[in-house]
Amino acid sequence: MQKTIWSILACALLSTSCAEQQKGIVVSNPTDVARQELISIPYDEFTTHFDVDSIFSVKLMDTETALPYQLEKRGNTTPENVLIWIPVDAKGEVTLSVTKQEAKPAFKAQTFARFVPERFDDFAWENNVLAFRMYGKALEGRPDDAQGMDVWAKRTEELVIDKWYKENDYHTDHGEGLDYYSVGQTVGAGDIMPYFDGKVHFTKHYREYQILDNGPLRTTFQLTFEPEEINGQMISLTKTISLDADQHFNKVVIDLKNQQSESTPVVVGLARRGESEPQYDFNESNGSLAYWEPDIQGHGQTGTALILTENKSTFIDNDNAQFLLGTEVQQNKPFVYYNGAAWNKAGQVTSADEWKGLVEKQVEKLKNPLVVKLK
Repeated sequence: MQKTIWSILACALLSTSCAEQQKGIVVSNPTDVARQELISIPYDEFTTHFDVDSIFSVKLMDTETALPYQLEKRGNTTPENVLIWIPVDAKGEVTLSVTKQEAKPAFKAQTFARFVPERFDDFAWENNVLAFRMYGKALEGRPDDAQGMDVWAKRTEELVIDKWYKENDYHTDHGEGLDYYSVGQTVGAGDIMPYFDGKVHFTKHYREYQILDNGPLRTTFQLTFEPEEINGQMISLTKTISLDADQHFNKVVIDLKNQQSESTPVVVGLARRGESEPQYDFNESNGSLAYWEPDIQGHGQTGTALILTENKSTFIDNDNAQFLLGTEVQQNKPFVYYNGAAWNKAGQVTSADEWKGLVEKQVEKLKNPLVVKLK
């Protein structure tokens, strides 16, 4: 009898041990595109399932390959999500293991953002692929004032914002890239503006900022624009922008308030360079617009793009300074779109066809997210 009891206990302990060992994260890729990107798991669900707190390691199952992760707080004091960077083949599947640790692993920062008061209130952000900036209040009214979103061409995986601003010579390429993109009086590399009576109405520059997360794998921040009367309507908006490591595209979430109307006509657009036969492609079926710029003063070629997966848009091609996608933002409903860029001298995308292909792959990934299951 005693032997039987001990046998039962041993089996129970063994079963519990095996169950613990088998716990993991299974990630499946439903697309024909190999992917390297972040997955997101709610923090409470993650810590309960794996019986861990905020200090742990994530590895590819049955290997010693550690994967970087980030606790996403979204501006709160406690984490909301666990973000894990993973590689997965086309139509492939990977399984991840999670283990408690005594010391939190350190991961190299691959995204970053900051307010830049020393450069007329710029707000700049970057990842290991590109850098972007929006212009602030101190630039308004100056002869060099500009309107939309700027993009910096990088050919280094290092973060450069602090270095380039400190050296104050970022319009010259010293081997890491440069800012040669001209925004001027346009929406630049994918900004959004109200659109009334066939005219783009540029808002004032942002007035407040809040950094919600700042790396190492995802940077998210919010820019707030003060209420402003435009075409007889009082409009205010916030832009929440996220950029992940390794990605060419920002995710932009617009929260627009209009005191006079439940919907507001807007345009999202890309600056154009005045060439007689521009290389662009508007795909109405998937809501994407890709543009491959001509060489600018020997600095190379930049591709810019927009993806509006959730809203129908109309292509507007009667503005010589910019390509525009017209649509509407509904009151109290977040408006989501994606904007991105690539520089041929970085080596990842070197032609208009390659850029168009990358944009199409991005659309496919957005429409078919990775499938994540805890087991």
